[in-house]
Amino acid sequence: MSASVAIFLSGGGSNMRALVEDMQGDHPARPCVVLSNVADAGGIAWARERGIATEVVDHRPFGDDRAAFEAALSAALAPHAPDLICLAGFMRKLTGGFTDTWAGRMINIHPSLLPKYRGLHTHARALENGDARHGCSVHEVTAALDDGPILGQASLAVHPDDTPESLAARVLVQEHRLYPAVLRRFVAGDRTPLLLTA
Repeated sequence: MSASVAIFLSGGGSNMRALVEDMQGDHPARPCVVLSNVADAGGIAWARERGIATEVVDHRPFGDDRAAFEAALSAALAPHAPDLICLAGFMRKLTGGFTDTWAGRMINIHPSLLPKYRGLHTHARALENGDARHGCSVHEVTAALDDGPILGQASLAVHPDDTPESLAARVLVQEHRLYPAVLRRFVAGDRTPLLLTA
C-alpha cells in the first residue's frame, strides 16, 4: 500500500516536480494532491496537466487570521486523505495548531545548511558571511520557523565569483537530488540524516 503525499507550494513547484517524477515504479509513495495558496502558481498548472488533483486556498481573504486559513487548508486536504505533507516552496508560515496535527508527518526543504540561515535570502546571507560551503536541508516541520529534526542535507562549495543568483541555481540542483531521496527513506521509516556533497 503506497503512502499518499500532499505537496504544498506557492510558485513554479520545481521541487514538487522532482518529487512527483520520482514517485513512480517501486517508490513507496504517490502524490494525492498538490495544494497552493496562489491560484496561478505554475506548479498547480503542471500538476493539473498530469492528472494530479489540485486545491487552491488563497490566504489573502483570511488576513491575519492564520487559524481560519489553516482550517481551510485542512478542509481542502480532507477529501484526499494524505498520509504526509511535503512543503515545496510554500511561502506561508504554519502555526502550531496545524503543525502539531501533522507532527512526524510533514517535511520541508529549505535552501540553507540548517541551523544556519532560517527564513529568507539564504544565499545572499551565506555570501555576506564568507561561507566556504552552502546547500540545502530537508527537515521535519514544527511550529518554529525552519526548525525540526534534520532528515538530510546536500552541500556544495561556494565559488569566489558566486552571486546570490548563481548560488541559488546550483543549490536548486541539489534540492532536486536531496528531497526525493529523503522522501523515499522517510516513507520507509528511515529518519537517519542523509548527507550529500557536490
